[in-house]
Amino acid sequence: MPVSKEDWQADAREVEAIISGRHPNPFAFLGLHEVGGQWVLRAFIPHAELVSAYALDGVALGHLIPRHAAGFFEGKIAIGKRQPIRYRAKNAGGEWDVYDPYCFGPVLGPMDDYYIGEGNHLRLFDKLGAHEMEFEGIHGTHFAVWAPNAQRVSVVGPFNEWDGRRNPMRNRLETGIWEVFIPVLGTGTLYKYEIVGPDGVVQPLKADPFARQSELRPRTASIVPDPTEFTWTDGKYVEERATRDWRRTPISIYEVHLGSWRRRPDGGFLTYDQLAEQLVPYAADMGYTHIELLPISEHPFDPSWGYQPTGMYAPTSRHGDPAAFARFVNAAHEAGLGIILDWVPAHFPTDAHGLANFDGTALYEHADPRQGYHPDWNTAIYNFGRREVVSFLVNNALYWLEKFHIDGLRVDAVASMLYLDYSRQQGQWVPNKFGGNQNLEAVEFLRRVNSEAYRLHPGTFMIAEESTSWPGVSHPAYTGGLGFGFKWNMGFMNDTLRFMSREPVHRKFHHNDMTFATVYAFSENFVLPLSHDEVVHGKGSLLEKMPGDDWQQFANLRAYYAFMWGFPGKKLLFMGQEFAQRDEWAEGKSLDWYLLDAGMHEGVRRLIADLNLAYRQLPALHERDCEPDGFEWVIGNDHANSVFAWLRKAPGSDPILVVSNFTPVPRSGYKIPMPLAGKWVERINTDAGWYSGSNTGNQGAVDAYAVEGRHWPAEAEVYLPPLSTLYLKYEPA
Repeated sequence: MPVSKEDWQADAREVEAIISGRHPNPFAFLGLHEVGGQWVLRAFIPHAELVSAYALDGVALGHLIPRHAAGFFEGKIAIGKRQPIRYRAKNAGGEWDVYDPYCFGPVLGPMDDYYIGEGNHLRLFDKLGAHEMEFEGIHGTHFAVWAPNAQRVSVVGPFNEWDGRRNPMRNRLETGIWEVFIPVLGTGTLYKYEIVGPDGVVQPLKADPFARQSELRPRTASIVPDPTEFTWTDGKYVEERATRDWRRTPISIYEVHLGSWRRRPDGGFLTYDQLAEQLVPYAADMGYTHIELLPISEHPFDPSWGYQPTGMYAPTSRHGDPAAFARFVNAAHEAGLGIILDWVPAHFPTDAHGLANFDGTALYEHADPRQGYHPDWNTAIYNFGRREVVSFLVNNALYWLEKFHIDGLRVDAVASMLYLDYSRQQGQWVPNKFGGNQNLEAVEFLRRVNSEAYRLHPGTFMIAEESTSWPGVSHPAYTGGLGFGFKWNMGFMNDTLRFMSREPVHRKFHHNDMTFATVYAFSENFVLPLSHDEVVHGKGSLLEKMPGDDWQQFANLRAYYAFMWGFPGKKLLFMGQEFAQRDEWAEGKSLDWYLLDAGMHEGVRRLIADLNLAYRQLPALHERDCEPDGFEWVIGNDHANSVFAWLRKAPGSDPILVVSNFTPVPRSGYKIPMPLAGKWVERINTDAGWYSGSNTGNQGAVDAYAVEGRHWPAEAEVYLPPLSTLYLKYEPA
């Protein structure tokens, strides 16, 4: 207690600073302090008229004296040591208990400060954000957030009437981290951060960047998550996963937007548990190896499809809580399916409750709009030159891989990260230190996150959506590559869809659209994507892109799918296209599942299931997806007939001949060079009646006869159905 006029005046100024929310260091004044050899308690409890203090064991410590009508109390107490304090507050309306947050020490330690300062802390998701725990004998929640330029940061929520004066946090000056342990609070508590910027202006309330759970939009508060560890039963799958070389393993990906794959009868979203019951067995029955989810990190705007996330650590609450999402992943693994997440580290939206201008400054983004603003998406670009931002994103990737057993991350918009002049005119971008347009900091970030993912989580993989010819995207970081496991082959998708959209009579003039991808097919480890991007924004469905009448459209689509499944590279198909959805994808409604009642649509679905089965069962179709010795052209120059034929091969396995006829003209007795004489069985015929084709073919097999004096040792006369693709498998005698 102050003993002089000067001490009293200084003390009074601190009281005023506390009740006005302007105190620079509330832990130095509130709580239990030794003053002049005596223990003094100070507490700010609005609405209280009387306050009594109690020790943790229930012993009464005395009454506190009101110092300010706003609810500031102070008193001398007889106590032997520093310990947690409980207050009993009273007013005319009743009484209530308050545990003093300012009697607790820091939860974070010096080693946290050290690794955070270095930018090498790889367990930030266990340290920052909200974590329910027992601390110094009391149950509560620890909150921690990075806001180095703030004058004050407070935790606010219904528990303190969203009053930022009540729970200001401790500033760890060395790192810019603010933290506080608030007793009693636990699972389900709504909260945000109230931040006073460096100019003294109170910012819009901010959601927690490390929040593991968020409110359902349009509400935006963070939620203290249930700390109970999920009980996984996928140990066998995860153990086996770690032994795989995915380049030589079949990967067939079903790309899904959870909100529109299927809806409830009332139009509402399916829950994660319902998706585990419906989506998982469907994808497994279709023969896919993985389900790729459009971003499920929390996002405020449905039509963004999740690509503008505000809660990078929180599975969207549209379908349930984090435990329910874990159950979905667990169910997928038990069904033999991997889960890939679309991950968005390139940019973030500027919603007021998000990361933009987080502590009153450009913290996560660049201050210069030439570096920090994305003109295509009206978003902010992460500042990859800041180690705290890199740590935030690296930890986020590791969080999904560890906490939810995710099998892979597909990194969105990599090209926009790599180039400083991406979508910018001359003078609208800032060159790097060498005068070039490469974002050197983003390159190092990508190498870092990929290296850490592969080091810490064997068996997982990283995929780049990279639309340029940046060299070495899927080459190891230690060799100068970006370190991804795979890269989307956007060139294959663009070239082949352009060819397929042409009338067959014109295709002979554009033959190279179907062959050009083999020129660079093994420069990277490629995924062949027919993704959501190809069926939105007026592009129509894949079926709509095909020319001709209804029969020809379906035949074209079936032949094209089999062409892609036989081409070197991993496979990806967006939901609905496996049964030839007629309408363009719309995120606000379910797929048109009723189409499966029609034979043509059901035929396409059967074909995709059979293609997946053949791709998985036949080593020649997958073991050398990323290596040139697994592919060889047989006929690559028959422009006039739009016929293509090639071999897929793998050591110790029988070869597969893939033949496509992209005209509606059936070709009888078409001569094809063969690597081996003998019987070749029709494993796939996209014109089969089973797929609602015209049911023509080779009665299940063709015979190849030995020839002399030619490049190939054998030859076969094959019937090529109209607009079809055949897979012929060699059967040893």
